[in-house]
Amino acid sequence: MTSAPDAEPRPLTVPRLLGRGLTRRCPLCGARRVFDGWFTIKDRCPRCAFPLEQRIEGHWLGALGMNTIVSFGLLALTMAVGLIATYPDIATGPLVALCATVAVVVPLVFYPFSKTLWSAVDLAMRPLDPEDDVDPRWIPRPVHRR
Repeated sequence: MTSAPDAEPRPLTVPRLLGRGLTRRCPLCGARRVFDGWFTIKDRCPRCAFPLEQRIEGHWLGALGMNTIVSFGLLALTMAVGLIATYPDIATGPLVALCATVAVVVPLVFYPFSKTLWSAVDLAMRPLDPEDDVDPRWIPRPVHRR
C-alpha cells in the first residue's frame, strides 16, 4: 500500500539523503520499515517503490565497503585508545578481548545502516531513471539554480 505525499516532495539534498540512510529509512521518501529483519532489506520501498537493492549489478559492494571502513576505523580507534590508556603497562589480554568484541559486533550492528546509507549515496551520485519504476509522486522536481 502506497500513500501519496502530503505536499510536493522535498528536494533530495545530500544531507537529507544521508540522514535518511543513517536512520535506516528509504532515501527517496523517508519511509521506515524497509527491512524484513535486521539483515534482510526489502527489494523495494513499500511506500514509493524505490529499488533498495539491485539497481545495478554489484550494488551491494558499496555497502560492504562502507561497513568495512567503519568497522576497521572503530577497531583502529579502539586499539589506539586502549594502547594510550594503558601505556606503559599495556593490558594485552583485556585489549585483545575488547578489540575482538569490536571486530565482531560493529559489522553486525552497522550492517543495516550501511545498506540504506549506500542506497542514499548511490541515489545522490546516480539519479533515478525511468527504468527504476518508482512512484512518480515521490520524485521531487529538479531545482534549477542560477
